[in-house]
Amino acid sequence: MDFDEYETLPNNSTPLNHMMAGALAGIMEHCIMYPVDSVKTRMQSITPNPRAVYRSIPEALYKMIRYEGALRPVRGMVAVVSGAGPAHALYFSCYEYMKRKLSSTKPGHHHLAHGISGCLATLLHDAIMGPADVIKQRMQMYGSPYSSCKDCFRTVYRTEGPRAFYRRDRKSVV
Repeated sequence: MDFDEYETLPNNSTPLNHMMAGALAGIMEHCIMYPVDSVKTRMQSITPNPRAVYRSIPEALYKMIRYEGALRPVRGMVAVVSGAGPAHALYFSCYEYMKRKLSSTKPGHHHLAHGISGCLATLLHDAIMGPADVIKQRMQMYGSPYSSCKDCFRTVYRTEGPRAFYRRDRKSVV
């Protein structure tokens, strides 16, 4: 198999193919890694609850399941699945479309075109995943006061406004 064949879908693939591939890949990745992401979110908390201090990932998973219930490590997954499908669909389709448009005049690899395509695709992706990440992280925290993702969305929107869904820690942007 040639390197170029591995890196792209066939030339006759449609934007719908790219969108479906991206949506399915994004949903699968987020679902599989979600329990580990729940642990990571708690371990990175600036002010963790004293009951939620862990020394390792296995210990955190064990304590979450033992003291908070078997489904606790996947609490809030609905927000991620709802955001990951559209976000990754747009990411993949935008990236492939822009890559072809920006490098269609000359054969070969065009690193600048690929970089610009990746930047534009990431902007679209993050515009959708930003709110989903806010809800996900608030649902993952120990003692989260929200009963559901819908409740979290409504409460955050009502008390903090729509900007709360796009407010980011500077370290996550850099």
